[in-house]
Amino acid sequence: MNRTDRSLKPLKPSLSPSASYVESGLFSEPSHDTSCAVFAPLHYEPGYAYPLIVWLHGEGSDERQLLRVMPLVSMRNYVALAPRGIRLEPIGKSGNARYGWRQSEHGIRQAEHRIFSGIEEVAEKFNINRQRVFVAGFDCGGTMAFRVAMDHPSRFAGVLSFCGAFPHGHNPLGNLTASRQLAIFLAAGRHSRQYPATAVCENLRLFHTAGLSTTLREYPCGQELAPQMLADMDRWIIEQFTSSEPSTAESDESWSNEMD
Repeated sequence: MNRTDRSLKPLKPSLSPSASYVESGLFSEPSHDTSCAVFAPLHYEPGYAYPLIVWLHGEGSDERQLLRVMPLVSMRNYVALAPRGIRLEPIGKSGNARYGWRQSEHGIRQAEHRIFSGIEEVAEKFNINRQRVFVAGFDCGGTMAFRVAMDHPSRFAGVLSFCGAFPHGHNPLGNLTASRQLAIFLAAGRHSRQYPATAVCENLRLFHTAGLSTTLREYPCGQELAPQMLADMDRWIIEQFTSSEPSTAESDESWSNEMD
């Protein structure tokens, strides 16, 4: 269950479905050829270079998840975009298409294309700070966020995963030296069955061994995108701008003790 999806009503964009961008804290309605939702902050200032959030939705959702996410992150601090994942089979019981992110070679290349082309399109319409691009995602979107950030660490200031495990296969630490410059935020649900405490600890040990700068936080929920996670997302990103101190990873022991 995605608590954010259930607890908030989607915002209705005031622009027509064919609009290519949004203003004043509104969302674009993806056109048939873009499949990418875009968010601009309230009181957008063209003279200010905004941080950019690239949001990767969870399993079975789509780019419209951004409409529920950004009001809980910030309506003022960021430009954001959310590409649509790859179509999943079979189609859901409702008859609607389902989308997600797959850790196959084809799936990874598709994700990279949609992310980077989306960034370029948004950069043509909004003033964004290329040094402050963060890729984030929920569930399988969080796993793909890890993948793309680690494969292209020079393109991102940080990566945030919400209930999404670190990927396996296809050499995710192939650019390890450069990846050590990335800030990492990992949020996990205490009661998640899909990403349990044992898997979180394994990932944390890997990060420690690899010398990656990691912030780990756990929340009293399951495999859910809880509002407090998104509030912490805003604070953490801002800390990356204002603090000269690197993020510190919590120890395996402290995580294990909290989970007991």
